[in-house]
Amino acid sequence: MTLGRDRLDWETDGRNWPNRDASQFMKTNTCDWHVQIAGPDTAPMILLLHGTGASSHSWRHLLPLLSTRFRVVAPDLPGHGFTRPRGPTDLSLPGMVRALTELLSGLDRCPAVIIGHSAGAAIAVTLAASKAAAVPRHVIGINGAYLPIRGNALFSPLAKALFANPFSASMFSLMSRVTPLGSNLLTATGSPIDEEGRAIYRMLLASPAHVRGALGMMAAWDLSRFDATLQRLPFPMTLIAAKDDPMVPIENSQHAARQATGSRLVLTDKGGHLLHECRPADIVRWLDEAIGNERPNGADAA
Repeated sequence: MTLGRDRLDWETDGRNWPNRDASQFMKTNTCDWHVQIAGPDTAPMILLLHGTGASSHSWRHLLPLLSTRFRVVAPDLPGHGFTRPRGPTDLSLPGMVRALTELLSGLDRCPAVIIGHSAGAAIAVTLAASKAAAVPRHVIGINGAYLPIRGNALFSPLAKALFANPFSASMFSLMSRVTPLGSNLLTATGSPIDEEGRAIYRMLLASPAHVRGALGMMAAWDLSRFDATLQRLPFPMTLIAAKDDPMVPIENSQHAARQATGSRLVLTDKGGHLLHECRPADIVRWLDEAIGNERPNGADAA
Protein backbone atom coordinates (compact mmCIF):
# COMPACT_ATOMS: atom_id res chain seq x y z
CA MET A 1 0.00 0.00 0.00
CA THR A 2 1.58 3.24 -1.16
CA LEU A 3 1.63 6.12 1.34
CA GLY A 4 -0.90 8.78 0.40
CA ARG A 5 -3.14 6.45 -1.66
CA ASP A 6 -6.70 6.08 -0.37
CA ARG A 7 -7.76 2.80 -1.99
CA LEU A 8 -6.11 -0.50 -2.70
CA ASP A 9 -5.02 -1.03 -6.30
CA TRP A 10 -5.45 -4.52 -7.75
CA GLU A 11 -2.46 -4.34 -10.09
CA THR A 12 -0.07 -3.40 -7.28
CA ASP A 13 -1.60 -4.36 -3.91
CA GLY A 14 -3.33 -7.42 -5.41
CA ARG A 15 -0.29 -8.67 -7.28
CA ASN A 16 0.34 -11.48 -4.76
CA TRP A 17 -3.25 -11.92 -3.57
CA PRO A 18 -3.94 -15.50 -2.43
CA ASN A 19 -5.71 -17.58 -5.10
CA ARG A 20 -5.42 -14.62 -7.48
CA ASP A 21 -6.42 -16.79 -10.46
CA ALA A 22 -9.88 -17.17 -8.89
CA SER A 23 -10.46 -13.40 -8.67
CA GLN A 24 -13.14 -11.72 -10.76
CA PHE A 25 -14.63 -8.22 -10.82
CA MET A 26 -18.39 -7.74 -11.14
CA LYS A 27 -20.70 -4.73 -11.16
CA THR A 28 -24.09 -4.43 -9.48
CA ASN A 29 -26.21 -1.39 -8.67
CA THR A 30 -24.59 -1.22 -5.24
CA CYS A 31 -20.92 -2.09 -5.75
CA ASP A 32 -18.01 -2.85 -8.00
CA TRP A 33 -17.24 -6.24 -6.49
CA HIS A 34 -14.05 -8.21 -6.07
CA VAL A 35 -15.10 -11.84 -5.72
CA GLN A 36 -13.14 -15.07 -5.85
CA ILE A 37 -14.86 -17.95 -7.64
CA ALA A 38 -13.40 -21.45 -7.92
CA GLY A 39 -14.50 -25.03 -8.42
CA PRO A 40 -16.70 -26.90 -10.92
CA ASP A 41 -19.45 -24.72 -12.36
CA THR A 42 -22.04 -27.49 -11.92
CA ALA A 43 -21.11 -28.28 -8.30
CA PRO A 44 -23.18 -27.04 -5.32
CA MET A 45 -22.24 -23.49 -4.36
CA ILE A 46 -20.70 -22.47 -1.05
CA LEU A 47 -20.78 -18.74 -0.23
CA LEU A 48 -18.01 -17.59 2.14
CA LEU A 49 -18.59 -14.34 4.08
CA HIS A 50 -15.72 -12.76 6.00
CA GLY A 51 -16.03 -10.57 9.08
CA THR A 52 -15.60 -6.86 9.75
CA GLY A 53 -12.21 -5.52 8.71
CA ALA A 54 -11.22 -8.69 6.83
CA SER A 55 -11.55 -9.65 3.15
CA SER A 56 -11.74 -12.67 0.86
CA HIS A 57 -8.10 -13.43 1.70
CA SER A 58 -9.22 -14.84 5.05
CA TRP A 59 -10.53 -17.90 3.15
CA ARG A 60 -7.18 -18.45 1.37
CA HIS A 61 -6.65 -21.92 2.88
CA LEU A 62 -10.28 -23.05 2.72
CA LEU A 63 -10.94 -22.08 -0.89
CA PRO A 64 -8.53 -24.65 -2.43
CA LEU A 65 -9.80 -27.39 -0.07
CA LEU A 66 -13.46 -26.76 -0.87
CA SER A 67 -13.17 -26.04 -4.60
CA THR A 68 -12.35 -29.65 -5.46
CA ARG A 69 -16.05 -30.50 -5.01
CA PHE A 70 -17.94 -27.23 -4.56
CA ARG A 71 -18.39 -24.02 -6.51
CA VAL A 72 -16.87 -21.60 -4.01
CA VAL A 73 -17.77 -17.88 -4.03
CA ALA A 74 -15.87 -15.57 -1.67
CA PRO A 75 -16.53 -11.82 -2.08
CA ASP A 76 -14.92 -8.86 -0.41
CA LEU A 77 -17.87 -7.29 1.43
CA PRO A 78 -18.91 -3.73 0.49
CA GLY A 79 -16.26 -1.21 1.52
CA HIS A 80 -13.74 -3.98 2.27
CA GLY A 81 -10.68 -5.08 0.32
CA PHE A 82 -11.11 -4.40 -3.39
CA THR A 83 -14.93 -4.06 -3.39
CA ARG A 84 -15.88 -0.44 -3.99
CA PRO A 85 -19.33 0.99 -3.22
CA ARG A 86 -20.86 2.83 -6.17
CA GLY A 87 -21.99 5.79 -4.08
CA PRO A 88 -23.41 6.09 -0.54
CA THR A 89 -23.75 2.53 0.70
CA ASP A 90 -25.79 1.01 3.51
CA LEU A 91 -23.24 -0.96 5.55
CA SER A 92 -25.82 -2.14 8.09
CA LEU A 93 -26.79 -5.79 8.37
CA PRO A 94 -29.89 -5.38 6.12
CA GLY A 95 -27.81 -3.30 3.70
CA MET A 96 -25.16 -6.01 3.42
CA VAL A 97 -27.86 -8.60 2.77
CA ARG A 98 -29.40 -6.48 0.01
CA ALA A 99 -26.00 -5.97 -1.62
CA LEU A 100 -25.21 -9.70 -1.50
CA THR A 101 -28.65 -10.54 -2.87
CA GLU A 102 -27.80 -8.34 -5.88
CA LEU A 103 -24.46 -10.14 -6.28
CA LEU A 104 -26.08 -13.58 -6.16
CA SER A 105 -28.68 -12.45 -8.67
CA GLY A 106 -25.85 -11.44 -11.00
CA LEU A 107 -24.27 -14.86 -10.57
CA ASP A 108 -27.67 -16.48 -11.18
CA ARG A 109 -26.91 -19.04 -8.48
CA CYS A 110 -28.26 -19.86 -5.04
CA PRO A 111 -25.73 -21.10 -2.48
CA ALA A 112 -26.35 -24.56 -1.07
CA VAL A 113 -24.29 -23.62 2.01
CA ILE A 114 -23.31 -20.24 3.47
CA ILE A 115 -20.31 -20.07 5.80
CA GLY A 116 -19.78 -16.85 7.73
CA HIS A 117 -17.09 -15.74 10.14
CA SER A 118 -17.72 -13.33 13.02
CA ALA A 119 -20.03 -10.56 11.69
CA GLY A 120 -20.18 -12.55 8.44
CA ALA A 121 -22.02 -15.27 10.36
CA ALA A 122 -24.78 -12.80 11.26
CA ILE A 123 -24.97 -11.80 7.59
CA ALA A 124 -25.18 -15.49 6.61
CA VAL A 125 -28.10 -16.12 8.98
CA THR A 126 -29.95 -12.99 7.84
CA LEU A 127 -29.42 -13.84 4.17
CA ALA A 128 -30.71 -17.38 4.70
CA ALA A 129 -33.74 -16.09 6.63
CA SER A 130 -34.51 -13.40 4.06
CA LYS A 131 -37.55 -13.88 1.85
CA ALA A 132 -35.72 -11.96 -0.87
CA ALA A 133 -33.16 -14.71 -1.35
CA ALA A 134 -33.46 -18.35 -2.30
CA VAL A 135 -33.00 -20.49 0.79
CA PRO A 136 -29.76 -22.50 1.12
CA ARG A 137 -29.61 -25.95 2.68
CA HIS A 138 -27.32 -25.02 5.56
CA VAL A 139 -25.58 -22.15 7.36
CA ILE A 140 -22.33 -22.50 9.28
CA GLY A 141 -21.13 -19.77 11.63
CA ILE A 142 -17.50 -19.62 12.76
CA ASN A 143 -16.97 -17.61 15.96
CA GLY A 144 -20.18 -15.85 15.01
CA ALA A 145 -21.07 -12.42 16.43
CA TYR A 146 -24.78 -12.79 17.18
CA LEU A 147 -25.13 -10.61 20.28
CA PRO A 148 -24.77 -6.83 20.75
CA ILE A 149 -21.21 -5.91 21.72
CA ARG A 150 -20.75 -5.47 25.45
CA GLY A 151 -20.67 -1.79 26.26
CA ASN A 152 -22.45 -1.05 22.98
CA ALA A 153 -23.96 2.11 24.48
CA LEU A 154 -20.43 3.52 24.28
CA PHE A 155 -19.03 1.62 21.31
CA SER A 156 -21.72 2.33 18.72
CA PRO A 157 -21.71 6.13 19.14
CA LEU A 158 -17.91 6.08 19.13
CA ALA A 159 -17.85 4.10 15.86
CA LYS A 160 -20.39 6.49 14.35
CA ALA A 161 -18.28 9.48 15.38
CA LEU A 162 -15.13 7.96 13.92
CA PHE A 163 -16.93 7.07 10.68
CA ALA A 164 -18.33 10.59 10.37
CA ASN A 165 -14.89 12.16 10.78
CA PRO A 166 -13.16 12.10 7.36
CA PHE A 167 -9.74 12.12 9.03
CA SER A 168 -10.30 9.11 11.32
CA ALA A 169 -9.69 6.40 8.71
CA SER A 170 -6.62 8.17 7.33
CA MET A 171 -5.16 8.61 10.81
CA PHE A 172 -5.81 4.99 11.74
CA SER A 173 -4.19 3.80 8.50
CA LEU A 174 -1.17 6.04 9.05
CA MET A 175 -0.76 4.64 12.56
CA SER A 176 -0.96 1.11 11.13
CA ARG A 177 1.95 1.93 8.83
CA VAL A 178 4.27 3.63 11.31
CA THR A 179 3.43 1.90 14.61
CA PRO A 180 2.92 -1.74 15.75
CA LEU A 181 -0.87 -1.17 15.77
CA GLY A 182 -1.63 -3.68 13.00
CA SER A 183 0.51 -6.42 14.54
CA ASN A 184 -0.99 -5.76 17.97
CA LEU A 185 -4.54 -6.12 16.60
CA LEU A 186 -3.62 -9.44 15.01
CA THR A 187 -2.09 -10.67 18.26
CA ALA A 188 -5.36 -9.74 19.98
CA THR A 189 -7.22 -12.31 17.85
CA GLY A 190 -5.41 -15.11 19.67
CA SER A 191 -4.84 -16.95 16.36
CA PRO A 192 -1.42 -18.12 15.11
CA ILE A 193 -2.01 -17.27 11.44
CA ASP A 194 0.73 -17.44 8.82
CA GLU A 195 2.90 -14.51 7.75
CA GLU A 196 1.09 -14.24 4.40
CA GLY A 197 -2.18 -13.57 6.19
CA ARG A 198 -0.57 -11.17 8.66
CA ALA A 199 0.99 -9.17 5.82
CA ILE A 200 -2.37 -8.82 4.05
CA TYR A 201 -4.14 -7.67 7.21
CA ARG A 202 -1.44 -5.04 7.70
CA MET A 203 -1.94 -3.90 4.10
CA LEU A 204 -5.71 -3.69 4.56
CA LEU A 205 -5.35 -1.66 7.74
CA ALA A 206 -3.05 0.73 5.87
CA SER A 207 -5.86 1.51 3.38
CA PRO A 208 -8.08 4.43 4.51
CA ALA A 209 -10.92 3.22 2.24
CA HIS A 210 -10.86 -0.25 3.82
CA VAL A 211 -10.77 1.23 7.33
CA ARG A 212 -13.75 3.47 6.45
CA GLY A 213 -15.64 0.37 5.31
CA ALA A 214 -14.90 -1.42 8.59
CA LEU A 215 -15.81 1.63 10.70
CA GLY A 216 -18.98 2.17 8.69
CA MET A 217 -20.01 -1.43 9.19
CA MET A 218 -19.41 -1.22 12.95
CA ALA A 219 -21.24 2.10 13.20
CA ALA A 220 -24.32 0.71 11.42
CA TRP A 221 -24.41 -2.69 13.15
CA ASP A 222 -27.49 -3.43 15.24
CA LEU A 223 -28.10 -6.91 16.67
CA SER A 224 -30.69 -5.87 19.24
CA ARG A 225 -33.42 -7.88 17.45
CA PHE A 226 -31.26 -10.62 15.99
CA ASP A 227 -32.85 -13.38 18.10
CA ALA A 228 -35.98 -13.06 15.94
CA THR A 229 -33.85 -13.63 12.82
CA LEU A 230 -32.32 -16.75 14.33
CA GLN A 231 -35.79 -18.02 15.19
CA ARG A 232 -36.93 -17.42 11.58
CA LEU A 233 -34.12 -19.53 10.14
CA PRO A 234 -35.92 -22.27 8.20
CA PHE A 235 -33.48 -25.03 9.21
CA PRO A 236 -31.02 -25.84 12.01
CA MET A 237 -27.54 -24.35 11.56
CA THR A 238 -24.05 -25.34 12.70
CA LEU A 239 -22.20 -23.03 15.09
CA ILE A 240 -18.44 -23.47 15.50
CA ALA A 241 -16.70 -21.56 18.29
CA ALA A 242 -13.21 -21.53 19.78
CA LYS A 243 -13.14 -21.36 23.56
CA ASP A 244 -9.97 -19.25 23.43
CA ASP A 245 -11.46 -16.57 21.14
CA PRO A 246 -10.70 -13.30 22.99
CA MET A 247 -12.80 -11.16 20.62
CA VAL A 248 -16.20 -12.92 20.39
CA PRO A 249 -17.06 -14.95 23.50
CA ILE A 250 -18.45 -18.46 22.96
CA GLU A 251 -21.64 -17.28 24.69
CA ASN A 252 -22.59 -15.78 21.31
CA SER A 253 -22.70 -19.22 19.68
CA GLN A 254 -24.25 -20.91 22.71
CA HIS A 255 -27.03 -18.33 22.76
CA ALA A 256 -27.62 -18.59 19.00
CA ALA A 257 -27.80 -22.39 19.21
CA ARG A 258 -30.66 -22.05 21.70
CA GLN A 259 -32.52 -19.61 19.45
CA ALA A 260 -32.15 -21.58 16.20
CA THR A 261 -33.97 -24.73 17.21
CA GLY A 262 -32.17 -28.02 16.59
CA SER A 263 -28.85 -26.39 15.69
CA ARG A 264 -25.54 -28.08 16.29
CA LEU A 265 -22.86 -26.42 18.45
CA VAL A 266 -19.21 -27.39 17.94
CA LEU A 267 -16.86 -26.09 20.62
CA THR A 268 -13.11 -26.39 20.20
CA ASP A 269 -10.40 -25.49 22.70
CA LYS A 270 -7.86 -23.79 20.43
CA GLY A 271 -7.80 -21.54 17.38
CA GLY A 272 -8.69 -18.06 18.54
CA HIS A 273 -10.88 -15.65 16.61
CA LEU A 274 -9.39 -16.49 13.20
CA LEU A 275 -10.02 -20.20 13.67
CA HIS A 276 -10.77 -20.76 9.98
CA GLU A 277 -7.38 -19.36 8.98
CA CYS A 278 -5.25 -21.54 11.24
CA ARG A 279 -7.33 -24.77 11.26
CA PRO A 280 -8.89 -25.00 7.77
CA ALA A 281 -8.82 -28.82 7.61
CA ASP A 282 -10.91 -29.00 10.78
CA ILE A 283 -13.42 -26.53 9.32
CA VAL A 284 -13.79 -28.79 6.27
CA ARG A 285 -14.30 -31.82 8.52
CA TRP A 286 -17.00 -30.03 10.53
CA LEU A 287 -18.61 -28.90 7.28
CA ASP A 288 -18.75 -32.48 6.02
CA GLU A 289 -20.31 -33.61 9.28
CA ALA A 290 -22.86 -30.78 9.07
CA ILE A 291 -24.08 -31.56 5.57
CA GLY A 292 -23.78 -35.32 5.85
CA ASN A 293 -26.82 -37.54 5.94
CA GLU A 294 -26.32 -38.40 9.59
CA ARG A 295 -25.59 -35.58 11.97
CA PRO A 296 -25.21 -35.75 15.75
CA ASN A 297 -27.53 -33.54 17.78
CA GLY A 298 -26.56 -31.12 20.50
CA ALA A 299 -23.07 -29.89 21.39
CA ASP A 300 -19.82 -31.50 20.36
CA ALA A 301 -16.38 -30.99 21.85
CA ALA A 302 -13.37 -30.89 19.55
